[in-house]
Amino acid sequence: MSEDSQPTSQMKEEETSTGADPSSLNTESSELEAKNSTSESNNPSPKMSANALIDEFQKSQQKKSLPEIYVGDTVKVGVRISEGNKERVQPYEGVIIAKRHGGLNQTITVRRIFQGIGVERVFMVHSPQVASIKVERRGKVRRAKLFYLRERVGKATRVKQRFDR
Repeated sequence: MSEDSQPTSQMKEEETSTGADPSSLNTESSELEAKNSTSESNNPSPKMSANALIDEFQKSQQKKSLPEIYVGDTVKVGVRISEGNKERVQPYEGVIIAKRHGGLNQTITVRRIFQGIGVERVFMVHSPQVASIKVERRGKVRRAKLFYLRERVGKATRVKQRFDR
């Protein structure tokens, strides 16, 4: 019996040492619960997981109106260039030789010949620096990456045109 009496005496000592009434503790906890329930009711969206939040954010950052682009297509990419306080859009036209990733991180590699030298640029499709993408010509290719065009010169770099897309 002495074991049972010790815990109750310890509880009474703790209550008197803190100086709090058990009834006042109950009212404080009920007030906190009321505040939590009202704050949850004011927030219309339920709690989302971290992955769901990231997916929703990425979808909101993606561009809505993009043309269907494929490897082998000749495209004209409008690139935003800021010079001082002015901003202009400069077109960059070439053949898409590679596509990578997906979603917000999607990139295309565009190759063009400038003054006899092959120049390649990688563009993030959903970047704010890319003002527009326009497909000039559809290409008929049988590969996912057209890196073999790097070794070719002149007319050998041409890609057949596709008319069905």
